[in-house]
Amino acid sequence: MKKIFLCTLLLGLLAAVPAFAKTYVNGIDANYPPFAYIDEKTGKPAGFDVDAMNWIAKAMGFTVTHKAMAWDGIVPALANKQIDMICSGMSITEKRRKMVDFSDPYWTVSRVFLVKKDSSLTPADILSKPIKLGVQRGTSEADAIKQEQKEKGYPFELRFYESCPLAVEDLLNGRIDAALMDQLPAEDSIAKGKAVKKAGTHGAPDEFGVAIRKGDTELRALIDEGFRKLQADPYWKELQDKYLRK
Repeated sequence: MKKIFLCTLLLGLLAAVPAFAKTYVNGIDANYPPFAYIDEKTGKPAGFDVDAMNWIAKAMGFTVTHKAMAWDGIVPALANKQIDMICSGMSITEKRRKMVDFSDPYWTVSRVFLVKKDSSLTPADILSKPIKLGVQRGTSEADAIKQEQKEKGYPFELRFYESCPLAVEDLLNGRIDAALMDQLPAEDSIAKGKAVKKAGTHGAPDEFGVAIRKGDTELRALIDEGFRKLQADPYWKELQDKYLRK
């Protein structure tokens, strides 16, 4: 009887906490502030998306770790099971939908042209003059501007970077004349005192979603429910105040 009782108790305990045994790896762009980056003081992943996913993991009963990866190889890494999700300011595009599933959108952001603070370039100038335009490799804005240039014959020279901050540094050093990126990384550079400004917006706004391997309905359901809970919690506003409203 004692053995039967112990076995029953053990099975009951295991059945009661299956979610706590789940550990997922989130792939991030380590240089995409304010959404994801490596904190210089702690050496640990930080940012809006990192903190949001940490909160969701706790609320939904799973563990998450964050793994920094090169952005142009992050989707293949998801397909090859090196990571389980990408919560790192990833735009939902039809091209990516062919390779991954997405959570419900959780944020919307505009694309902007960034120029030096003393520049007189306008968006019309950038699209019509033989300037040098920087963009992060592997992003939705890189794909879009390449396609636009092909279709409309824009005379600018495209230069590709591993991250938005690297493009900003080349902009300040005069190696490029303008950079195209999402609004919030641009505003992050301005907030950090970089001598740059927004010249204007370009194209349609992007919706961010969490990328998940095709067919992983269990994880997608966890993330969608987690974001619904987060967006109904006061912590959602705290995250925005901390990272997005400076």
